[in-house]
Parts: sequence; structure tokens; C-alpha cells
Amino acid sequence: MTRRKPPRPAHPASQTPGQPPGQPGRRHKPGGAQSGRPGLLFGLHPVAAAWTNPDRRCTRLLATEAGLASLAGALDQARAAGLERPKPTVTERTELDRLLPPGAVHQGLVLDAAPLPEIDLEDIVRQGSMREGDVIVVLDQVTDPHNVGAILRSAAAFGASAVVLPDRNAPELTGTLAKSASGAAEVVPLVRIVNLARSLTELREAGYWCVGLDESGARTLARMELKGRVALVLGAEGSGLRRLTMERCDEIARLPTGGPIGSLNVSNAAAVALYELARLR
Repeated sequence: MTRRKPPRPAHPASQTPGQPPGQPGRRHKPGGAQSGRPGLLFGLHPVAAAWTNPDRRCTRLLATEAGLASLAGALDQARAAGLERPKPTVTERTELDRLLPPGAVHQGLVLDAAPLPEIDLEDIVRQGSMREGDVIVVLDQVTDPHNVGAILRSAAAFGASAVVLPDRNAPELTGTLAKSASGAAEVVPLVRIVNLARSLTELREAGYWCVGLDESGARTLARMELKGRVALVLGAEGSGLRRLTMERCDEIARLPTGGPIGSLNVSNAAAVALYELARLR
């Protein structure tokens, strides 16, 4: 069983959603106010996935009448599983709009929940050692929560066991990130590490073939015929993989792109690469 670390302290259960947490010593990461704070999840898929996840502690559910109706299946599933959940509070859409970043598509649902328990990379590696074709996605300074969320969704769709990212220069698991992940944040662990270069070395020593994705790669993923455990490493848009990160990879691969626009958004590149790895397996 995966060993989970205790979650980082959440805001008090009595705190009104949307109120500043006011937690002394809490670490802040890129994303800012536009990303929303970690405790608030919104949108049908993220809320339904969190509501039915035994690892989530849910403290308050705010919903419009239509939003609550759309969540009926998840409510029944959690009830059947015996999960302890608060009684939903029916409210107006304008109240939900007030709690969230401008333009947030909440679909009539906002859930106040504690952070998920954190998981160590060594636990992911230990589980992956029992799967010959295990795939882990490693992100090098990908800071946009929408991109990280979309990568989580692709990881879930193509069977990757985790998404790994540095503890610094990476977004927190906010409502914005969870909305982009469309529920995948509840099933694919988002693993935080202190030193990316050292973690890549540990992955290589554990039997993972570390493949960096960059336009400078001599071969495409399709030509590499990867069969064993793979750590797929992707860099931020614009700057790409850092030099030290590339040096820690076993090989640099590229996607067969071309034409007037020869590059892809990092989340799109992740989806294409994960599909290719799934096809090779």
C-alpha cells in the first residue's frame, strides 16, 4: 500500500470559504490569486471525484439547485461507500462567483476540502517496480496550473502512475489546477520533490529509462521502442528542459512535428508522448 504523508495543514473547518486562510508559515507558490486557494474545488468533475475519494476530507459543499442535481450520482456513491460528508448547502450562483477567481467555470458547485495526503517518490517507485511498463511524468519548471492539470488528465487517460514536479517553481493543487485535470487529481498522485536532478538519478537507479522531450532529440519516441519503465521528462514552454535536467536523462527524444509551427504546448506534447508510450506498451 502507498505510504502517504500527512496533508499540509488546511484552513480551519469553521472558516468561511473564500476568506483568506491567515495561516502562519504557510508556503506560497506560483499561481497567485487567479489560481484560487488550495481548499476550494469547483466544477462537476473535480467536485464529484473529490466527493467520492476516501482520501479527501470534505468540510463544506456549496451548490446551486441545478449543480446539486448534477452531482446526484456522486452523492449516492459516497453515501453507499459510507464516506463521512457534510450536508450540502444550497446557495445562489452569485455567491459561488464571489468565492472564486474571475471567470471560473464552477457549474454550480464549490467544495471546501482539505489537501490530499502527500506521497513520496520512493513509494511511487516501489509500486512501479511491480509493473514492467510503468510510466512516470516528470515536469521541469512547468508553472501554469492549467498545463499541469491537463497533464494530470492525460496521465490518467494513458495509465501513468504519477506526475512529479519540484516543490519550488510549480503550482499548488488549487481549484484551477483541479478543474483543468477534470477529476484526474484524485486518481493520479501529484508528487513533489526537492531536487529534480537528484530525483532523476534515483529513478535511473531504480530501473526507469529517463527520456527528456525536446526538439533537439535525435530520435522520435516511436523509433526508441521503449518497453520497460519510463520517466517522461518535459520542460516549461519557451525555455524547455534545463541543461542539468537534460544531462540527467538517458536520452533526449522529440515528437515528429513540422510545418510552420513546429512545437506544441507542453500539455499537448505530454498527451501525444503518453499516447505513444501507451501504444508501444
